[in-house]
Formats: sequence, structure tokens, C-alpha cells
Amino acid sequence: MLIDEDTRVVVQGITGIQGRFHTLSMLEYGTKIVAGVTPNKAGQRVGGIEVYNSISEAEGDPRASIIFVPRQFAKDAIMEAIDAGMDPIIPITEHIPVRDVMQCISLARRKGQRIIGPNTPGVIACGKCKMGIMPNHIFRPGNIGVVSRSGTLTYEVVSRLSSMGFGQSTVIGLGGDPVTGMDFESALELFIEDPDTDAVVMLGEIGGSNEEKAAKRVSRGYDKPVVAYIAGKTAPRQKTMGHAGAIIEGSTGTYESKKRAFEKAKIPLAGLPGDVPEILESVL
Repeated sequence: MLIDEDTRVVVQGITGIQGRFHTLSMLEYGTKIVAGVTPNKAGQRVGGIEVYNSISEAEGDPRASIIFVPRQFAKDAIMEAIDAGMDPIIPITEHIPVRDVMQCISLARRKGQRIIGPNTPGVIACGKCKMGIMPNHIFRPGNIGVVSRSGTLTYEVVSRLSSMGFGQSTVIGLGGDPVTGMDFESALELFIEDPDTDAVVMLGEIGGSNEEKAAKRVSRGYDKPVVAYIAGKTAPRQKTMGHAGAIIEGSTGTYESKKRAFEKAKIPLAGLPGDVPEILESVL
């Protein structure tokens, strides 16, 4: 999978308010953070973690990066992580210009590196490693993989899963921007190869064709049960809603088109987030 208990993490932007707060939370979860990076802040420490001016100067042999850098500097930070060979690279930052994101993703793919996000809550390998901003206490180790476009929806469903006895293997936040480094289809490929994952929960929303493409992948043959939920069923048309990625294009991206795609792929669709555990129990 993307991360595990041996993943050595560097935090870019570690000395900022968000970087500092979430570094301490990740350390509390058990994440192996080996270095922090903030230009011109070398020599400082955050939660006992040494701060360096750049990844190239960082000790501890980091292999993965999480980024808490303001949007105007985010492209440079992501490019630095790509150049340093980090994988995965997880930019938490919101509102990075789409052109910058596309350039970073294109370069990372050519080099065989994976970007999760941007505008993502991150990734958590439950009980092993957290690279993200999600609350520690709602996750329970188990065998259910979760992939989602929405952070808060992830927390709601995971909390419900945990309370119903369904622990999670890995939870992936794709991010809510129109262009992201990983999509549902890529996440499904990761889960099908993961021996610790027995079933997958997809949490989608209106806008884009990400969910439809994933449904086609499942319809071609997928060896693990998949359960889904789509947010935005009652969203009024012609009104800006939530994520930048929630844009309906022609006949695709609507709740109805995603529902049809899931039905064709025989993916059970929950009517409410709270229904996911019950449907999951029935398919298992």
C-alpha cells in the first residue's frame, strides 16, 4: 500500500501553525517522522523533530513527504519532494492553482511517484502510520479499505464503521480539487493488491466522472466487495456546492449518472452515510 509502520516521513512546512499542530498529532499516532523542512528555519525542533532548510539536507533518510505549505509556495515544495524521490507526496494545501497541480502531477507520474491530493485529509494505515490531518481516535485497525473525495464525509463514515465493528486497513483521501494525483480507479488497484483489505468503501460526490470510471473498472471484474455512497443527491442545480471538483459536465457528474454507473457495476449504493456499515455487513 501507500504507507506502513516503516514509512519514514518528512514534514514540509513543519514550523507553521498547521504543520506544527498536525506533526504532533501524527507523532502521537506513531508515525515515523524523521525530519521537518522549512527554509531558513534550520536548527529548530518541533516535537523533538529536527528542522532543516531543505529535503536534500535532511537526515534520517525520509522517503515520503506531507506538505503544509501556503498555496503560493506549494508548487515549489511539491517539486522539491519530487526531485528528492519522495513517494507518496501528500500536499494538504488548499487552493493551489490548477496549472501548478497539473505540472506537478505530470512530472511525478513520469518519475513513477504518487501524489495524493492536493486539498486532501491525507492517508492513514490504521494502527501503523498517519500522514494527514484526520482525527486519531475514530480509526480502528481492520480489513476495510476506504477511499473518499471528502474529508468530513470520511470521518463520519469511518466513525460509524468503527462503532459497528468494521476496522479499516487503509483510508485514502483523494482531495476535493478538480485535478488530483490519485483517483478512485487508482485506489481500487491498490486495494485489490492489498492482502490486508477484504472490502472497499467508496465515498464519492457529484461532479466529475471519477466515480463512473471506477464503476467501469469494477464491472470488468473486481475480486473484493465494493460499497459506495454519493454525496449531493439533493444539491440544487446551478448553485456552487462545496468542493471545486463538484462540477457537473453535460450528462456526467450528476447523482443520477453515478447511480446508474454503480448499479450497472452491481455496486450497492447507500442512501445515507450511516447506511454504509449495514450494507457492508450484507455483502460480507
